[in-house]
Amino acid sequence: MLELEKAIRQSVMSSPAITTVVKMMESLPEDVQNQIAEHLREYVQDLHDELKWDNSFKKSQQKLVEAAKLAKQEIAQGLAQPMDYNQL
Repeated sequence: MLELEKAIRQSVMSSPAITTVVKMMESLPEDVQNQIAEHLREYVQDLHDELKWDNSFKKSQQKLVEAAKLAKQEIAQGLAQPMDYNQL
């Protein structure tokens, strides 16, 4: 039995969708099951990374709005200078 399958079966909160996927995977050869499990691990990790990015962006959203307002104000007051990309 796959480690993913064991973890899912031991999980307290197994959804019908997960149960369906496990049943589908059980009909496949073990090497294919392992490939699917690896793809799922990578996919879930990508989702976790996206959630972290979204949370970070939400936390910084107000700071970005404030920075944009300040930039507009400086432009309106003639205090802004064109960016010199060679100095970056």
